[in-house]
Amino acid sequence: MKDQFSRKINYLRISVTDRCNLSCQYCKLYPFSFRDSSSILSYEEILRVVKISLTLGINKFRLTGGEPLIRKDLAKFVRKVNSLKGIEDLSLTTNGILLKKYAKSLKEAGLKRINLSLDTLKEDKFKLLCRKDALKDVLSGIKEALKIGFVPLKINLVVLRDFNLDEIDDFINFTKDFRVIVRFIELMPFNEELNWFKRQFVSVKELKEKLRRKYILTEVKDIYTAGPAKYYKIKDFGIIGFIAGVNECFCQDCNRLRLTSYGSLRPCLWNKNELNLKEMLRAYAGDQEIIQKIKDLVICKPKERKLTQSQVSMWEVGG
Repeated sequence: MKDQFSRKINYLRISVTDRCNLSCQYCKLYPFSFRDSSSILSYEEILRVVKISLTLGINKFRLTGGEPLIRKDLAKFVRKVNSLKGIEDLSLTTNGILLKKYAKSLKEAGLKRINLSLDTLKEDKFKLLCRKDALKDVLSGIKEALKIGFVPLKINLVVLRDFNLDEIDDFINFTKDFRVIVRFIELMPFNEELNWFKRQFVSVKELKEKLRRKYILTEVKDIYTAGPAKYYKIKDFGIIGFIAGVNECFCQDCNRLRLTSYGSLRPCLWNKNELNLKEMLRAYAGDQEIIQKIKDLVICKPKERKLTQSQVSMWEVGG
């Protein structure tokens, strides 16, 4: 399946829940409320979307949230998805708090890869940013995931000037001590407090310049999976990545769609255009009707993003 700009669409990110066991400051602000369970797609509905997607040439899937591990029976759902013919890659993004508990069952169910969001290695900072004292749980989850074979495990780090810029060396050391890849990500303007965003934003360009004053970085090409990250091997350490989601545009290579927790399919994170699949699924629409609607949506996928504040909460879209 291709869009009007000949981009091959083969990747679907699926938000299985809008709920989370953290409340990170850059993700959402108080007060906030979650949708009731009837508003969220059931596993059976999501599975049908996956089956239809496979017929359209989509073969890479990532489960996100909110925090996907808080949804009951996720490993059983992973097993069902993984049993479908044509699944090339099935991965998960998590904050890691529950990873120690579920890593083994997820691995046994066929999950192939894990990305873990972690913005600090200091307990006091973690509690301040995430509003929960749970860093020890995350680190235990990382160790357990590595132990049972989720190698390498990717750690996603949103760089904040006044918060964790001083911890960059600690995370680079982390790549030496553990079989992980740390990816430094530009803060994106989802937060309504734009002044806060501007104060905290650190560009990938600035970060690279900072690191090159101390480390030898060698670019590594054609590794892992296709995506916006650019990877580098640091001499005497491990591998790091950079995702310049604000200052660089990856739209020319975008291969993804996003299924929100509330059942809408979005062709672009920064575009309000979406297809209400939940309404179609619950109205017993046929597969061919849904397939045609998805094709119509893909044709409308914009050539480039317009980087403004998103009209949908990050924890609903799933990134």
